[in-house]
Amino acid sequence: MFQSLSDRLSGVFDKLTKRGALTESDVAEAMREVRRSLIEADVALDVVRDFTDRVRAKAIGQEVLRSVTPGHMVVKIVNDELIRTLGSEAAPIDLHASPPVAILMAGLQGSGKTTTTAKIAWRLTNRDKKKVLMASLDTRRPAAQEQLRVLGEQTGVATLPIVAGQGPLQIAKRAMEAARLGGYDVVILDTAGRTTLDEELMTEVAEVRDATQPHEILLVLDSLTGQDAVNTAKAFDSRLGITGTVLTRADGDGRGGAALSMRAVTGKPIKLLGTGEKWDALEDFDPERVAGRILGMGDIVGLVEKAAQTIDVEKAKSIAQKMKKGEFDLEDLSEQLKQMEKIGGMGGVLGMLPGMGKMKAQLNAANLDDSIVKRQRAIISSMTPKERRHPKVLDAKRKRRIAAGSGTRVEDVNKLVKMHRQMADMMRAMGKNKGMMARMFGMGGGGGPSEAELADMQNELARLDPKALAQLPDDLKSSLPKGLPGLGGGVPRLPGLGGGLPGLGGALPKFPGVPGKKKK
Repeated sequence: MFQSLSDRLSGVFDKLTKRGALTESDVAEAMREVRRSLIEADVALDVVRDFTDRVRAKAIGQEVLRSVTPGHMVVKIVNDELIRTLGSEAAPIDLHASPPVAILMAGLQGSGKTTTTAKIAWRLTNRDKKKVLMASLDTRRPAAQEQLRVLGEQTGVATLPIVAGQGPLQIAKRAMEAARLGGYDVVILDTAGRTTLDEELMTEVAEVRDATQPHEILLVLDSLTGQDAVNTAKAFDSRLGITGTVLTRADGDGRGGAALSMRAVTGKPIKLLGTGEKWDALEDFDPERVAGRILGMGDIVGLVEKAAQTIDVEKAKSIAQKMKKGEFDLEDLSEQLKQMEKIGGMGGVLGMLPGMGKMKAQLNAANLDDSIVKRQRAIISSMTPKERRHPKVLDAKRKRRIAAGSGTRVEDVNKLVKMHRQMADMMRAMGKNKGMMARMFGMGGGGGPSEAELADMQNELARLDPKALAQLPDDLKSSLPKGLPGLGGGVPRLPGLGGGLPGLGGALPKFPGVPGKKKK
C-alpha cells in the first residue's frame, strides 16, 4: 500500500543524505517534494500542510544544519513526525473488561466486514486463547448469516445458531445471553452494511450498540477507497463513537492516504491491517513500524513476528541439527522454500529488510521473484524420495523426467541442483566451525569472532567448488558478488580481514565486534 510513497520519499532523502552540508533552501526544496509526494498519495491536504510545517520548523534549526550528518537528521525528524501523524503508539484490540467482551463490527457493504470478523475471531482463538462466539446481525443481505456460519466452520470458531424471522436487535440480545451462559470470553457482532451511508443504517447500528454496550466498536474500511474511507470514518464516529478502525486490502495498490490521514482527521487509531486472504493475514498497526516501512527502514520486528507465527519450530530444529552435521539435502531445501512462502515470499521478506527497497531494480534484473521459488519447489516435488535425499544420482535421463513432470526445462533443474550444491558446501563449512554463527553475531558473549576464527572461515570458503559458480548462466552470474570463487577476484573477504562483503559496497551493516575497513 505504501510502496509508491516509499519510492518517492526515498528519492528525496537520498539527495539530502548525499550532501555534506545543508542550507535552508535545500530543506525547503526537500519539503516541497515531500508535500507533493504526500498529496499524490491521497493524504488529506490539512494533514499534509500540518506535517510539512512541523518538519520544516525542526529541520531548519541550527542544531540540524550544523550537525555532522544534517541529511540523516532531517530523515530522523521526518520519521518522528510520521510516527506522530500515524498515532505515536500501537492501539491493539482492548479486551480488558468483564466477559463476555462485546466487539461491534460496523462498516459499509463490500469493505470486507464479515471476513474481517472471522479473521479477528480466528486470531483471538489461536493467538490469545480466547473462547469466541460470532453472530451475524445482517438480515438484509441474502445468505449473510449463512456466510458467517461457513466461515465459523472454516476457522473453528463457534457461531450463533440462525433463527429465521429475528431482527438485528433480537439477534444481538440472544448472542449476549448465549455468550454469558456458554462461558465465552468474547462475542463479535457483525452488523449489516449498506452501499452508501444512510439514516436507517446508522439508527440500526446505534440501537444494537445501546442494547449490547460493546467494549470495542471497530469500523472496517477498504483502504483502496482513499479519502472516502476517512469521510466514512468521520460519519460513523459522529453517530456511534467508534473506538478504532480496521483497514482491509492493505496488500493492494492503494496509495496509503487513508492510513496517513485517519488518525489526524478522526482522532481514532487504526488497530489492524488486513494484508491478504488467509486467516492469519491480519496484523497489528504499529505507527513506528509502518513509518519505518514507508521510509525504507524495514520492519525487522514484523518479520520476526510473522516468522514466529508461521514457521514450524520442530522442522526448523530438525534442519538445524542436520546443518550442524554438515547435511543438507533437497528435502531440506524444499522445506525452507515452503517456510519462505508462508512468511510472504521473497518479496515479502525483502520488503521488511532495511535498505532492500533501494535494491529493487537489481533484484528484478536478476529475476529474483516468488515465481522462482514456486518453480523450484515444483522441481523438487517431481523427484523421488531417493533423488531428493541423494542428488548425486540425478543423471540426464532423470533430469529430463523431472523437468517434464514439473513443467520446467532441464536447464532449470540444473540450476536448482547447482544452487543446492553450493548451499550444501556452505552448510558443511559452517558445520565444521560450530558456534561460528553465534560468535559472528555477538551471541556467544565475546563480541565477535577472533582473528583465528575468521581465518578458519576464510579457508572453508576457499574450499567451495569454483567450477559450479563458473557454469552458472550469464544473467544469474552477473547478479552475484564478483568476489566469489569462479567469478574472478578470488575468495570473498570477510569483515576484519581487509574488506567488507563483496559486491555490496558497504550497504550491509557491520558485524558487531568486528573491525571494519575505515573510509578514506
